Amino acid sequence: MQNVTDIRKHFKQALKDQKFTIDRTGAKTIELLGACFKATEPAIFGTPNQEYIDREIDWYMNQSTNVNDIGGEKIPAAWQATANQYGEINSNYGHLILSKKYYEQYEQVFNELRNNPDSRRASMIYTRPSIWVEYNEDGKNDFICTNSVTYYIRDNKLNCVVQMRSNDVVFGYKNDYAWQGFVLQHLLDDLNEVRLSKDDERFQYEPELQLGDIYWQVQNLHVYERHFHLVEGEKDAEEHSHYYYDTDRNMPLQSGGAKGSKTWDADHYKEIKFSVNGISSDDFNWRPNREFYD
Repeated sequence: MQNVTDIRKHFKQALKDQKFTIDRTGAKTIELLGACFKATEPAIFGTPNQEYIDREIDWYMNQSTNVNDIGGEKIPAAWQATANQYGEINSNYGHLILSKKYYEQYEQVFNELRNNPDSRRASMIYTRPSIWVEYNEDGKNDFICTNSVTYYIRDNKLNCVVQMRSNDVVFGYKNDYAWQGFVLQHLLDDLNEVRLSKDDERFQYEPELQLGDIYWQVQNLHVYERHFHLVEGEKDAEEHSHYYYDTDRNMPLQSGGAKGSKTWDADHYKEIKFSVNGISSDDFNWRPNREFYD
C-alpha cells in the first residue's frame, strides 16, 4: 500500500508535468482522484501548527457549530469563508460524532467493537444526504468533507479507515489527521478500560489493544496553486529530520524523539486538554450512556 512518501512524490511529479485542474475560482490545482494510502506522517507538505490544532480540537469537543466560538484572537479565514452570515457551519466534527442529534456515534462504535471485536460496521458517519440542501443554507459554503470513518480491531490493533469526499493536502490533511488520531487514541483507551477491568467475562483473557494504523481514502486529494511553492521546495521524506519511524509499526514518532523511541506522535492528542460546557477534559465522558450499556 502507498504511504505519505508516495503521495508526496505524486504531487511533485504532477506539478513538474503541469497537470493542472482549474477550480471554480479560476485557480490552478493539482489533484489525485481515488487516493488511498497509509497515513504514516502528520503532514504531506508543510508543518502542522500544533497551537491551532489544539484550538480546533477544543472547538470540536465543545460541539459548537459557530465559528465565533473557535478560541484564539482571530477566526481562521477558511472557517470564515465556510460560515454563513451568523457564523454557523456544518462541519464541527465533534458535534457530528458525539451529539444526540447524530445518534452519539462514538458511543455506538464503542459498543459495537466491545460486543463484536471483528465487526465491519463500526462506522461514524459524518455527512448525510440532506447536505445537498444544507451546505449553502443562509449563505454557508460547507459541504462536509469527511464521509465516514470505520474502525477495525485486527491482530489486536485498533485501526481506522478515513473516507473523504475532498481533502486539501496542505491545511486539510494536517488538521484532519490530528483529529482522527485524537479520536482513535480515545477510542483505544475506552476499549482498553473495559478489557483491562476484567469485569466482563468476555475479555478475561483478551490482551490490551495496541494503536494500529490510519488508512486514508480520498475521492479528491488536491493542492491549491497558492501552495505550489511547498511542493516545489519540499524535501523528499527520506531527508526529513524532524520525524523518525518505528520500522515495526511504520508509525511516526514525536518530533525530535530518539530513533527507536516508543513515544508516538499520537500521544500528544491523548493529553490535549479541553473544556465542554464548563466540564474539563479530565471529567468529560465520551460515552454518556455507558451506565446503560454496562
